[in-house]
Order: sequence, then structure tokens, then C-alpha cells
Amino acid sequence: MLQATPLTDGWILRHSEGAEAVLPASVPGCVHTDLLAAGVIPDPFLGRHETDVAWVGRRDWTYETDLDAASDHEQTDLVFDGLDTVAEIALDGQLLGRVRNMHRSYRFDVTGLSGRLSVRFVSAYAEAEAVRGKLGERPAAYAEPYQYLRKMACSFGWDWGPTLVTAGIWRPVRLEHWSTARIARVRPLVAVEQGTGHVELVVDVERTRVEAPLTVEATVGGVRARAEIDGASGVVRLEVPDVRLWWPRGYGEQPLYNVELRLSHGSEALDVWRRRIGFRTVELDRRADAHGTGFTLVVNGERLFARGVNWIPDDVFPSRVTRARYRERLRQAADAGVDLVRVWGGGLYESEDFYDACDELGLLVWQDFPFACAAYPEEQPLRGEVEAEARENVVRLMPHPSLVLWNGNNENLWGFRDWGWEPRLAGDSWGEGYYLGLLPRVVAELDPTRPYTAGSPWSGSWERHPNDPAHGTHHSWEVWNREDYAEYRADVPRFVAEFGWQAPPAYATLRRALPGEELAADSPGMLHHQKADDGNGKLRRGLERHFAFPEGDFDRWHYLTQVNQARAVAAGIEHWRSNWPVCAGTIVWQLNDCWPVTSWAAIDGDGREKPLYHELRRLYADRLLTLQVRERGPELAVVNQSAHEWAGAVRLRRMSVDGVVVGEASVGFGAEGRTVALVAVPKDLEPVGPKEFLVADADGLRAVHFPAPDREVPYPRPEFEVAIVPGGIKVTARTLVRDLLLQADRLHPDARADTGLVTLLPGEEVTIRVRGWETPDADAARSALYCMEPAR
Repeated sequence: MLQATPLTDGWILRHSEGAEAVLPASVPGCVHTDLLAAGVIPDPFLGRHETDVAWVGRRDWTYETDLDAASDHEQTDLVFDGLDTVAEIALDGQLLGRVRNMHRSYRFDVTGLSGRLSVRFVSAYAEAEAVRGKLGERPAAYAEPYQYLRKMACSFGWDWGPTLVTAGIWRPVRLEHWSTARIARVRPLVAVEQGTGHVELVVDVERTRVEAPLTVEATVGGVRARAEIDGASGVVRLEVPDVRLWWPRGYGEQPLYNVELRLSHGSEALDVWRRRIGFRTVELDRRADAHGTGFTLVVNGERLFARGVNWIPDDVFPSRVTRARYRERLRQAADAGVDLVRVWGGGLYESEDFYDACDELGLLVWQDFPFACAAYPEEQPLRGEVEAEARENVVRLMPHPSLVLWNGNNENLWGFRDWGWEPRLAGDSWGEGYYLGLLPRVVAELDPTRPYTAGSPWSGSWERHPNDPAHGTHHSWEVWNREDYAEYRADVPRFVAEFGWQAPPAYATLRRALPGEELAADSPGMLHHQKADDGNGKLRRGLERHFAFPEGDFDRWHYLTQVNQARAVAAGIEHWRSNWPVCAGTIVWQLNDCWPVTSWAAIDGDGREKPLYHELRRLYADRLLTLQVRERGPELAVVNQSAHEWAGAVRLRRMSVDGVVVGEASVGFGAEGRTVALVAVPKDLEPVGPKEFLVADADGLRAVHFPAPDREVPYPRPEFEVAIVPGGIKVTARTLVRDLLLQADRLHPDARADTGLVTLLPGEEVTIRVRGWETPDADAARSALYCMEPAR
């Protein structure tokens, strides 16, 4: 039987130019984390140390250890699951091979060898600049040369990420000892028809002895089947009766079936392959209709409004992201009502731990191929690497039922048309051949069970603008960059794959990341941890459309920018969800951060939830009330994404900010499962002027509509009582208290609240649960509470 021996101990890191200092190295890991552990560099996440360590990415580095491949088996392979990125592997100075792709694994025959193993990494900058010199300039959204090599693009920096260009053995390395034959690749093709699961396992083997007869035996759900290997490949097929369907969260359960495939020579077991699969069907409905061209995911015949978030690498040093950290972050997503996670194209094909968690949590995965915001050359040496990585990762990820869509790239088709690339390229290759040729061919050949789309955004044809909201996927970035979030309501895209609004991270995150700095919106550290072009200017202009800008008051600025982020995303999701089924999904930019930074994330770089996160829990719940202003006036949309009818009566109140009920009515409604019902607001209940607002309540849910921006609303001075209760605090309002927020991390860095922004009418109360706060105190809680106040 194949035996695997991890190679994790005894590694050292040395500078390739022969510096005397030799450092212990962690494998998996990277140069930055080793230098950090040894105290050679400061933490680049703190202050402005990012710039102090820029030299690391410009140098060459070598990892070394002793290797002994002695074994009683016929062959021993040295296997690297991931090398970042361009390296030479040698044993006692004899070259084993050269590699140039972070997104691939590598295998070298080291049978019977021993000696000093070295992995010499060339600076990613040097490699990228060499390829650029050979193939010519290609335009990109950023000045860094990430499009010239197959590496995580965002390690070169992004509008939310630092420039920390990594190198290292970033995934596990091991020796594999085997005889006669081993399993080289398994492609599981999984289908379900009329309750019967169909599993076809296409098996490729590598042999040491061509003449040895081989068999494979597979078991799934108590069903067993055998097949012979003809040469280097074979197929074993199984039918599993009465299978339980795998569903996305909120639609059903997530049963997973263990698959075991055993390779044998006679009675001798040679190798075994184990995975988990789920039985489900997935389609992408892109039919034309009266509104344009749809983009609706259909799982097990059920049409979905996708409640999504965009995922970026959770750490700029991805070797630090553990199975537990993946689980925590994805659990946060599921708890917020998310049912789809888009793995964005400037990052990675994530580890098995990521997809395992999504399988178990019922989170659908939209997987980008790693191309983002740049024109990518299609010539060698890149083209062969792109095909090799695509083939490997398509097969690697196939077992996961959570994976429902392959996407060719992020924004590159759009960039070609709108960002001035076409004249600059002057006919040079830029990636179209990947997205419309190579990648769909690889997916169709290897994984025909899943749909493929050429890019995001993509209208489906060059006959239309790539980002046409009426066709396919749409990215909405005029809002934030130039327009107010009220403009989300100007159209109804078929599927909104990116949109968002910035806000700073939690206060405790800033205090940790900027030690000793007096915090201000434009303090040196705050500006360094703001990577977006004119990011603070956009934050300011976004605030000034709604609020009086709090000059010189950092705490107020911090609170209002958090409120504005939550309101912006709410404006989009509420509008688009109310227009289901024309709009079939929203994917918020973004769920997470890779370091402490002002960004579009709902969860900051230290894992703390922003108010946006809690707002997503409301926006992505099965049931949502939203007041939409349409041509005929305010209208209540009753959004019911549950399977069952939602019927009842909504209480509508026209109120003054002083707490007086000006008018009131009870209006019945009924929304069938997976539908939206619209309820007209009586004319006499429409609020007039900045002193009035409209409240809709039904079944514990609330929608509020203020017709004027906050800067014009004459809010009363907020009055409320705070009391300590078991597990948290209770706030009782004596006046209107709009957008009350407990910033629990101001009480203690470990404290977390279960509630975000909440609006209370006079006499109402809310209990906010707080964990991680060991010394509850009402006065301290009051000091950490923020809400809307009268204009100053």
C-alpha cells in the first residue's frame, strides 16, 4: 500500500546570495512568516511596516532540508502540493526540476536518493519582469506585474490589500512510497435521476510494472462495484438507489456520501482514494426573456435567488489559514444567511478545507479561475501553465457538491471593452482565448456536470456590452466610485455579482493595527490602511450626501461610515430582492479581509463583524420587509424566500420624529413560497417632509422609510436607559433612537455583540447579547452605544 511521509521538520531558510544568517523555516509557510517568527522583520500588518518589508519580495530565497528517500517500495516520489512560485528543486546540487506556478502541485521521482534537498525561489518580480520583456506590455488595473506569472494576484496589492509579494513552500510536502501502481487521478462524475444516484469514477494510474493486471473497487452508500484497469486508465460505475439530495442551506439538508476507491494487484491493495460527494443537480438558466437574458441558478430543479458574498484570500499569507479558520469564517457567512460564496479571481483555488466546510454548511461555491483585472498573455510560458493548472484544479474540486459554477475571470472582458485596453493592445493576446476557448473546453471535457461562464461581468455575447445589466452578470461600481447608493434603484440587473461600499474596521482592530497613533480619518496609519483610489474622499462624499460631516470627531466619523456602509448595501439588496425573479442574485463585495484595512468587507481583518455583517443577517433572511419608493409612491415588498406561504397583516404607521403617530392602518398580505408580494401604502400614510417617516411591522420584522436625508431630519436628542441583564444589556428608548449600535469591542477587544444597527420607537426596548465581556457595567455600555443625534 502506498505510504506517505510528511516532510515538515528540519527545514531552514537562507538568502540565496549566501548571507551567513540561517533561519529555521516552517513548512508549509512562506518567507515572510519565517522572517517574522525569527524577529528579522516587523509585523507588516502594523502601522506602516508594510513598506519596511517590501525588500523581501525582491530577493531570492532558498529552503533546505535533508532528504532520505530509502524505502522497500519500487518508487518514491517527492510531492509538493504548492510552491510559491518560481523555483528550482535540487538534491545535492542535481536538478530535479523547475516550477513556475503557485496554483499547481508537483511530483519528482527520488527513488533511492538521499542528500541535501534545496528549493531555490526566484523573486516573483524578476520572473514577471522577464516574461513581460519577452511577451510585451499588457494593461492592468494596477501597476504591479501580476499578469505575467501564475501566482495569487493580490499578493502584489489590491484596493483592499497590502503589497507583500510572497515566496515559499506554501502547501504540504511529503514523500510517497509505492510499488506496482498508484492512483494518479480520479474524476468523479456524479448525477441523480429519479431518486437514483449515478457515480462514474474515471481512474488514471501510474505504473512501475506495465504487465501487472490491476483492478479498482469502489464503494458508495453501501453499493460496491469493480472494474479492470486497461493500461493507464479505467472506469467504475455505481448506481445508488434512494439517495438523499444535497441542498444549499435554507432549502434542505446536506447529506454527504463517503466514496472509497481501492486499487489492487490481485489480492494486494496498492492505493486508496477517499472523498465525500453529494447528489444534486445544478443548471444555469441563461434563457432570453422579456427583460433580457437571465442568469438563474437552479439546484435540484429549484430556482434560487442567490444570497452571496465575494471571498478573497483570508490572509495575505495564505499558509496561515487553518482548517479551523476556514470553518469560522464560513460559519459566519452561513449565520448571516449567505447561501453562495464566490471565490474571486485575484486569489486562489482554495484548500480542501474550504470546500469541505462549504459542503457541510450548504454554501454554494462559484469558483473563478485565477484571472483578475488585467490583460493576460496567451503565449508560452503562460499558456501551458494555465491549461495544466485548470486541468488539475477542475479534477481536484469535482467531488464537492457545493461547487456549482466555474467562471473564467474577474472583469477582464469588461476591461477590454471599457478600460482602454483594446487600442493599447493593438492586436496582442489578452486572455480572450482562455475565457472563450481553453477554459470552457477543459471544463466540458473534465467536468461536464457543472456550468461554465466566461467571466464576471459578462453579458453572454460581444454583441452586447459586457456589463449590460439586462444580460447575464453585472458589476455595479458607478455607485461608490461616483454615485450615491440611491442609484442602485435605477435598474434591475439580472444578477449582481459585485457591489459594495467601504467602511473602516472595528475600533479594536484599528487600535491593534495602529499602536500608539492618535486615530483620525486622515491620520498617517489610517491613510496607509486605506488602499482604494481616493478611498477617503469617496467615504467623505458618500457621507456628505446623507449626514453633516463630523469634522475632527473620529468616533463619530467611524460610526457614521459604518452606518453608511450598511445602508448602502441594504439599499441595493432590498431593491434587487424585491424584483425577484427578474433579478436572481446578489453577491456583496466582500465578506472578508486579508489584513486590517478600511474596505468593503463585512468581517474585518481581525475577524470582527462590522455592522454590515449584522445587516446582512436581516437582508438575507428568508423573510424580508422592505419599503420601496416607486413611481406611484412608497410600496411594501414582502419578500418570501422560504418554501411556505407567508400571510398576515402588516401594521403601517406614519410617524413624526417626536414619536407621534400621524396615521395608521393594518393591511393584509400573502406571499407564496419563493415569491414577492407587493402591498400599496395608502396615500394618507405617505410621510411628508423631513419630520416624518413610515414604519411597517409584521411578524417581528420591520421596515423603515425616511423620505429625507439624515442631515435634514430634526432628530430629537436621543434618550434611553441602559440596564445590565444576564448575558448582555437592555436598552429602553424614551425617544426615537435611530440606528442604535453597540460597539462591543470598545468594552473589551474580545467582546462581541449579537445585534447590529437597530431603530427603536419611544417605549420600545432591545436586548443585546454580549459575549467576551467579563465585567459588565451599565455606564461602560452606554459609552459604547452610538445612534443618530440632532445636527450640530
